[in-house]
Amino acid sequence: MAFSVRGKTAIVTGAGSGINLCFVKLLLENGCNCVLADLGLRPEAQALVDKYTTSSPRAVFQQTDVTDWLQLERMFDVAEKEFGEIDIVCPGAGIYEPPFSSFWYPPGSPESRDSPAGSRYMQLDINLVHPIRTTQLAVSRFANAKTPKSILHISSIAGQNAAMMTPIYVATKHAINGFVRSLVRLDEIGIRVTAVAPGFIKTPLWTENPDKMRVIVENKDVWVTPEEVAEVMLALVEQDAVNGAMLSDDKESGEKIPIAGGTILEVSKSVRAVAAFNDPGPGERAGNHLGDPRAAEEGFLKLVRSPSWGKL
Repeated sequence: MAFSVRGKTAIVTGAGSGINLCFVKLLLENGCNCVLADLGLRPEAQALVDKYTTSSPRAVFQQTDVTDWLQLERMFDVAEKEFGEIDIVCPGAGIYEPPFSSFWYPPGSPESRDSPAGSRYMQLDINLVHPIRTTQLAVSRFANAKTPKSILHISSIAGQNAAMMTPIYVATKHAINGFVRSLVRLDEIGIRVTAVAPGFIKTPLWTENPDKMRVIVENKDVWVTPEEVAEVMLALVEQDAVNGAMLSDDKESGEKIPIAGGTILEVSKSVRAVAAFNDPGPGERAGNHLGDPRAAEEGFLKLVRSPSWGKL
C-alpha cells in the first residue's frame, strides 16, 4: 500500500487554511498535484495556488461548500478533468463548535445560524456528513483502480475525550474514529482509510475566536503546529508496516507504529497510534492540554439555567 506522492493527485477539502493548507503545501513540495476545495482561500493559500498555477506539480482551487453534495461531486469532476486519475482524498474541512452551530447556542438563538426549521446542525454536516459522503465518492472511483489509493481523515483528541465546551464537536470526532476503523478491510482492495487525531493546533479556528482563547494560559500551554500534523499525514499516505513504519516520537514507548488501513495517529508533541479498545487516552502529553476550561463551563451552566434558553 505504500506509495510516493510524486506524480499523484490529491483532493483536500478545507484547504484554504490551517492543517489542510499545510498538508497541501507539503504535497506540492513533494511533487503531488492538488485540488484545494474550500469556500475561499486565505491570502497565504492564494499565494500557494498562484505559485503552482502553471508549474508541475500544479494547484487548482475549486470553490466548494462541503455541505452541498452536488458541489462535492463537482470537486471530483474538476480534479479528473484537470489531472486525470485521483490518488489521495482528504475530507479535511471542519469547524470547532463556533457559536453559529453549537449545543450551547440552540437553533433559533441570536448566535446560531442553525435554523429551528432546518432539521440539521451545520457542524454535523461539515464535520461528519461531508467526510462520509466524500469517502463514498472516493471509493466509487477507487474500487477498481490498479494503483494504491488513500483516504485520509482529520479526527482529534476530542475523539477520545469528553469536553463540555464542545459536545457536538466531540460527537463528530468520536464518529469519525468509528467510521475510519469500520473501513479497515478496504485496505485489501488497495484503498487505505486512515486518520490523524491532532491535539491543540494553533490555527485561526483558535486564534481568531476570543471565547476559545480565554482558556489559554500564555507562556505555559503548548501548541501543536499544523506543519507537525501535515508531516504525519504525509507518512500515513506514503509509509506502511512493510516499507518502513514511522518511528514514534513518544519517549514513553519509542515503538514503531505499523501503518495500515484503520490506523488513527494521535499527533501532539509526540505521535502514537490510538487503540480501538482500552486506549489510555491522550492524557497530559504536551500539546494535548490547554488552560483551564472550568470558568467557561460555569458560564454554560449559567446559560442553560436562564428561563429563555432553548426556547423560541
